[in-house]
Formats: sequence, structure tokens, C-alpha cells
Amino acid sequence: MTSYDPARDGAEMSFDGRMSYGDYLQIDRILDSQRLLTGAHDEMLFIIQHQTSELWMRLALHELDAARDAIAQDRAREAFKMLARISRIFEQLNNAWDVLRTMTPSDYTTFREGLGQSSGFQSWQYRLIEFAVGNRNLAMLRPHAHRADLTTRLEAELARPTLYDEALRFIARAGLPVPQDVLSRDLRQPWLAHDGVRAVWETVYRAPQTHWEAYELAEKLVDFEDYFRRWRFNHVTTVERVIGLKRGTGGTGGVSYLRRMLEVELFPELWHLRTTL
Repeated sequence: MTSYDPARDGAEMSFDGRMSYGDYLQIDRILDSQRLLTGAHDEMLFIIQHQTSELWMRLALHELDAARDAIAQDRAREAFKMLARISRIFEQLNNAWDVLRTMTPSDYTTFREGLGQSSGFQSWQYRLIEFAVGNRNLAMLRPHAHRADLTTRLEAELARPTLYDEALRFIARAGLPVPQDVLSRDLRQPWLAHDGVRAVWETVYRAPQTHWEAYELAEKLVDFEDYFRRWRFNHVTTVERVIGLKRGTGGTGGVSYLRRMLEVELFPELWHLRTTL
């Protein structure tokens, strides 16, 4: 059988002095970033799991920033696509837990001590995502206080309206009666469920054809939180499967801490209205 030569069909085959796939994506730098500290086989899995998660979170932040800007400029339809993409990103993050769960407790003990005090709890990108979508716990600034650049980024996020704040401002501009105390609230504080906001969303859900953009925006927010909750649940399950009820490497209670995070509601009124609708 004659070997196929892609060059005959026009494929570029020579890249001396020209940009290649690896050059554009900086593949060498990426693949040189898995620095194992122990000789354990499963440390490679652990590192790649977390590095790829950070890459997906970087994209999620890129989309969150753009979505908020679009909503603030009354370009909600453009934001819908970005919000749908963020949900798909968290679907990818959810799927990644299935790979990590192939690591048994015995496997993890072969390199756990090499992690020192490092922990996913310290991910500043994850903290930015939480701040961006409304879980603004000021105590969570402390794990990043050793780096002024990270503190600056996190403080800048705290000064900016959350995704939910922008959604509420958008529907207020559309003529819906969002309470003034909500529109002028202290942005640094975490969101607290508000009966007046639930009443506004109920108006939207009782007449979706009249308030279609607000209705579609609400469902995009629910989609995101749905995937986000699944990610948190899968995180708890994976950690319990691998380390049981031991404390995390970063000093948290491990599973007990993660279970507490399952109780956090990002957009509570959008969930509560389903009971009264």
C-alpha cells in the first residue's frame, strides 16, 4: 500500500522559521509544567487534573467578565451565549472528577506529603469566580494576602457588581420594580435572599412572553448554578472517596468544609420562586 502524503493535498509540512501549532499554543511550555515532587505514578494525574481545571477556570472568568459587560450595556442576547458557554465549561470541570476518581486512597498516600500545605482551597481563580457570581466572603481574601498582586485583583472584583447585580440592574432598566435598596447595596457583601427580588422574578416567570429577555437571563443563571452545584457535589464526593474525613492539606476540614459550601445559594430567589409559582 502506498503511503499517503498530505502535502499532495496542500498540507503545510515545513515550519522552519514559520509559526506551527506548537508555537501558537506554546505547547512546550505547557507540557514542561508538570514538575513531579515525588516518584509516585499518580502525582502526574493529580497535577494535570488541577492544571487543566485552572485553564478552564481562566476561560470561565474571561466569559464572566464579558457577560457582565454585555448585560451592563443592555446587550443581553450576546451575554446569553457567554453564559451558556460558562455552563458548558463547568460541565467539563464536572467530567474531570471522573478521571480523578480513578485514584484510590492508597494511590494518593504515595505522594500526599509532597503537597505540603498546598490545596485547591487556595486557588485564586476559583476565588475570583466565587466573588464574580456573588459568594463574597471577605475572609477568603486571607489565603492570598501573601501576594499583593492577587489581593489587588480580588479587591478590584469586590468593587465590581456581581453577575447577579448586573442581571438585576438590567431588569430594573427594563422597567421591572427591583427594590432600590438592592440596586444600591454594598457590593462587597455576600448576597442575601430578598423577598422583593423574588417578587420581581415571579412577575417575570408568570408572564415570560412579556418579559422574555429577563426570563431567558434568569434561566441562563439557573443553568450556571445547576452546573456549579454539581461541580461542588462532585468535589465533595471525590474528596471523601479519596481521603475520607481527614483534614485537607490546606488545613480545612476537608469533606466537612466542602459540604458546608453545598449550602451556598448564588441566586436564591430564582430557586425559591419555583415553590410559590
